[in-house]
Amino acid sequence: MESEECVIARGAEAVIRTGTWHARPAAIKERVVKSYRRAELDSRLRTSRTKSEAQLMFQARKAGVRTPLIFDVDLHSCRIVMEFIEGISAKMALQDLPNRMQLAFEIGRRVGRLHRADIIHGDLTTSNIIFSGQEPCFIDFGLGERSGELERKGVDMHLLKEALVSAHSEHGGLYDAVASGYTEEYPEGEMVLSLVCDIEKRGRYN
Repeated sequence: MESEECVIARGAEAVIRTGTWHARPAAIKERVVKSYRRAELDSRLRTSRTKSEAQLMFQARKAGVRTPLIFDVDLHSCRIVMEFIEGISAKMALQDLPNRMQLAFEIGRRVGRLHRADIIHGDLTTSNIIFSGQEPCFIDFGLGERSGELERKGVDMHLLKEALVSAHSEHGGLYDAVASGYTEEYPEGEMVLSLVCDIEKRGRYN
């Protein structure tokens, strides 16, 4: 039985709650049934997205980006049991901590590693990055995918830039620090950043 006290997030696609896995603190993400979809289609979508998210998290770790350790994947229940990350969101860290520029640089380096491995996060906001010490941990790959397209990577970076500008406008230079870390880690980073500018222009003129 799900307890309201242990639910830490409810999204359109999933519920996340705390729990334990063999006495270790865990976060449990379960994709919820969508009654407006045909049952067969809903089951297929939830299963494929659960499997894809778990694979992306594993591939991100291989690329040198911290993600929660996966303890268990239950495709029948569309549930991922993973490490519970203690820390603060990047949204809070970049607002409150004096070393925010270095933290932003480290975020950029990790995004560069993701993109170098052709991993698109899909929802790259400062709420989906947790700092445990100086190292960022990336969570919620539910909208992610594998793609070598620079345009998709540009959209990823555009989302991150929008999050930084909207939540941290008083701390100028955070995106520049992210971009610096990104291009240091990803050889095609400059091309992606130029696409971010193109995406912004399209948004203004549409």
